[in-house]
Amino acid sequence: MMSKVAIIKCESYEYSAVKAAVKRGIELIGGPLAFVNLGEKIVLKPNILTADLPERCATTHPAVFKAVAEVFKDIDVKLTYGDSPALHNPKLAAKKCGIAAAAEELGIEMAEFDSGEVIYFEQAIQNKMFTIAKGVLESDGLISISKLKAHGFSRFTGSIKNQFGCVPGHLKGEFHVRIPNVNDFSKMLIDLNMYLKPRLYVMDGIMAMEGNGPRGGDPVKMNVLLFSSDPVALDATVCRMINLNPEYVPTTKFASEAGLGTYAAEEIELLGDELESFINKNFNVKREPVKPFKAGGLIQFIRNSLVPKPKIINHKCVKCGVCVQMCPVNPKAVNWHNGIKTVPPSYVYRKCIRCYCCQELCPESAIHLKVPFIRKFFFKNKV
Repeated sequence: MMSKVAIIKCESYEYSAVKAAVKRGIELIGGPLAFVNLGEKIVLKPNILTADLPERCATTHPAVFKAVAEVFKDIDVKLTYGDSPALHNPKLAAKKCGIAAAAEELGIEMAEFDSGEVIYFEQAIQNKMFTIAKGVLESDGLISISKLKAHGFSRFTGSIKNQFGCVPGHLKGEFHVRIPNVNDFSKMLIDLNMYLKPRLYVMDGIMAMEGNGPRGGDPVKMNVLLFSSDPVALDATVCRMINLNPEYVPTTKFASEAGLGTYAAEEIELLGDELESFINKNFNVKREPVKPFKAGGLIQFIRNSLVPKPKIINHKCVKCGVCVQMCPVNPKAVNWHNGIKTVPPSYVYRKCIRCYCCQELCPESAIHLKVPFIRKFFFKNKV
């Protein structure tokens, strides 16, 4: 069967416009009862990366969250919501980004995302054990509401990566330490999605984030909401909007191979508004395959000479220490100079696993990924 992706134009976060667009998108792919049964307990999973205002475009906008919630609340589904940010308390982050207020308006309680339980998934292609937030395990199903953003680690973050928030935040760093290779990390995310089996994927792209994402990039208007039960098809469709080859996004490529969905254009039925009207060829994103990082050995050393390194832009750094706090390796790859916190932290790159947790969560966009000179020289037409 063809995978269906609904593409709906929406030019602002004015609530009536968002609600109409959300209703139209969900109806085009079957209506709410195609994804839930009456009386079921469904957990809504927005992208609440950190405690940022919605204008920064690092999180799902509360208007989109509220509209999706209201569609399902209207058919007597029992809703909860949640996410588990790597840096901030879930309640604080949800309050700051506006999601908590939207949920409170509808009488939707926050599910337990601070703690979890260990599950075993024998059908996994790589990762057979996860700790999953209790609020997710206590629900009958999950609806994923992601944000359209560029991402330093994996080029693009969308439907598939959104479920990483179902792992309690304090455990996320362990995955980066155990799985520093971006391809293997992507396969872990695919296993997570295959276990959780979200019923519906919605993506907020009315205002997206380009450049130094997923937190420190720049807002850009894309005027679009997308809906699908196939996360691979949805992410691939967005890749085509931003002129990025879907095969360059590891989660998309490996998810298709694992049977989670399809990225082939001829296997995707696009509904709603025309894809061509949303294409942004100038969207700031790396348009090249990801170079996995591997430590050890001369050949791997040469290969890793091509892998971008996180670099602190000193004049932007406010010495908050988030990068030091989020570095998952021990001893830290980024740390204070001899414990002195009046100057920016610095890196010991031989310890760095290229997980980019520091860049991902820097609140000042003070950490960028530096392309090594040798890569610029040999691949000057691609970087």
